Amino acid sequence: MIRSTLLALLLGLVVRATAAAQQRVAGPLVVFNAGSLAKPIREALQAFTAHHRDVRPAQENSGSLEAARKLTELGKIPDLLAVADYGVIPKLLIPVHASWYALFARSEMVLAYSEGASGSGDITPDNWWRVLLRPGVRTGYSDPSLDPAGYRALMVYQLAERYYGQPGLANRLRAAVPARYVRPKSADLVALLQAGELDYAWEYEAVARQRGLRYVAIPREVNLGDPDLAERYVLASARVPGAVQDADSVEIRGEPIVYAFTIPLRAAHPATAAAFARFLVSPAGNAILRANGFVPLATPRVAGPGTPPEGITGSRARD
Repeated sequence: MIRSTLLALLLGLVVRATAAAQQRVAGPLVVFNAGSLAKPIREALQAFTAHHRDVRPAQENSGSLEAARKLTELGKIPDLLAVADYGVIPKLLIPVHASWYALFARSEMVLAYSEGASGSGDITPDNWWRVLLRPGVRTGYSDPSLDPAGYRALMVYQLAERYYGQPGLANRLRAAVPARYVRPKSADLVALLQAGELDYAWEYEAVARQRGLRYVAIPREVNLGDPDLAERYVLASARVPGAVQDADSVEIRGEPIVYAFTIPLRAAHPATAAAFARFLVSPAGNAILRANGFVPLATPRVAGPGTPPEGITGSRARD
């Protein structure tokens, strides 16, 4: 009896020691992420390295399409890539640069505005498009060729045209935004709003909340944030440049906004990246996302032909 008890205790110690060894990571950890994820990823890296003190994190923020092209065109390979549109990964990275991806958080589009913005005193979820078309109103969005928030702004315009029954509205709204108010990523527009150089800018609700911006919450039929309205959102579309080996552009269809991450096939430190990915979808990681305005998925949803590391598997998403 005593012998069997001792053996059980020893076995338990071995199992726990093995698990601890598997979780012990060290060395560099390079993360490329969407600009809207800059703050939560930074905070997640800080929390992660507080427990893994031998990990040396490096973070690069950019538009999601730009981040993907760092792999496809520049040969720069991060350990983990997190994007604002999960579709970027299957369309641009699979199968050459990645084999799987995990969906992990949601947001929606909102119209952020500056203090004293023209028309802000009477703007509503129903008349926002009329306000944007007033003479002298300055509106900006991010570059659709670099950042999903940019092509999603154009999708919002298309959906608004249908929702409000205003033929030609999408083109009129797009024509009202001069090139000088189009920036590489949506986070770049925040400084213009805060400086009063823009009246309005299209942002994710998560970014608006992170930065304490005023914003108009537009109808769910338009904002790309409601999973139950996927059939409506798909009526909007945009074209963006494809991967370097493609001769043509890639069509992006409207979908509910869902963020995703992957560990590239040639990641230099996949074990460290896997440990960080597990942290990102853990209760602690979800708390960081929630505090930064995101809606974490209850469990990650995985897709792609490959298999993610242990601890990241969840329900299988449609590829």
